Order: sequence, then structure tokens, then C-alpha cells
Amino acid sequence: MGLFRRNKFEKLQREDVINAIIELENRETDLENSIFSKNKQIEEMMEKGRAEKNRDVQLFLAKKINFLKEEKEADTKRAMYLLYNIRLMKKLKEAIDDNSFVNNVGNVNINVLLKDQKGLAVFLNKALSNKIKAEDVLTSADEIFNEVSNSYEENQDIYGVKNQDDELLSMFEIGGEFDDAIDNKTLEKEKIDNIE
Repeated sequence: MGLFRRNKFEKLQREDVINAIIELENRETDLENSIFSKNKQIEEMMEKGRAEKNRDVQLFLAKKINFLKEEKEADTKRAMYLLYNIRLMKKLKEAIDDNSFVNNVGNVNINVLLKDQKGLAVFLNKALSNKIKAEDVLTSADEIFNEVSNSYEENQDIYGVKNQDDELLSMFEIGGEFDDAIDNKTLEKEKIDNIE
């Protein structure tokens, strides 16, 4: 009979946990306000006690301060208990969120494929093998390109410098120097004309 008992946490709704957290946080805030209020009262009574000259009034204030300290201590312990409880409830909410997230993502069609670990390993090995073969083909083709282009010699009839080309090149160089000399003389003449 115990085998068929369902886990109570499976029925737990996220909204219920959030509502519980909100309720606990509200109680914790009330206790926190009470603690600070009592602390302020204690400080005010301490000042009154120091200023008071009457011994009976001082005794009354001392008893009231001690009573407030006891209440403040009890409130502080309750607040710490609530904080711890809130912390655990938030962890429970995170667990519910994680479980819901994993269930929703895990049921996506492609994610179901990932459950087949052996099939995944075979597929990845095959993909890697195909990648290596494809890279080898590209590398071989690249090597062939390099071999062919390295064995290539330029056709001297088309790209080489013949005697006629060499004579023209010399004339271009001399013409360039001649043109530079003419430009320099023109500049010098302009300078002289400007000075005069």
C-alpha cells in the first residue's frame, strides 16, 4: 500500500508556495517593525532614567525596560525563525521552478532525442568523421592548387621584357627625367619673375 502513495510535493502548486512566502514576509515585517519600535522605546526610557532623580520612578523605568527587552528578544527570535522559514520556502519555490523548467524543456521534441545517449554518440562520431573527410578533401584540393600554381612559369612572350620593350622603358625613364628637368627650370624662372 505504501508503494502506491503519492508524493505530497507533486501536488504542490507554485502559487501556494508564493502565497505562503508573502504571508511569512508580512509577519516578519510586522515583527521587524515591533523590534525597532521597542528598541526606540528602550532608548527613550534609558534617557529618562538617567535624567530622573526619583529612585522609585527609576525602578519603574528599569522594570519596564527589562520587560521591553524580553519582548524584543522574543520578537527577534520569532523574526529569525520566520526568516529561516522564508528562506526554505524560497528554496522550495526554486525547486518547483527548476522542476517545471526541466519538464517543459525536456519534453520539447528535439530534447527527447538527447535522451538516446548511444544514438547521440554514434551520430556525433559519424558527424566528426564526415567533417574530417570534408576537411581532407579541401586540404587536398588546396595542395593541388598550390602545386599547380607553383609549377606555373610566366610566358615570356606575353609578360617578359623584350629588347623593344626595354628600349621604350629607357625612353620613358629618360623622358621622365627630361620632364622633371623642364618642370624644375620653369619653377626657377617663375620664382625669379616673382622676385623682380
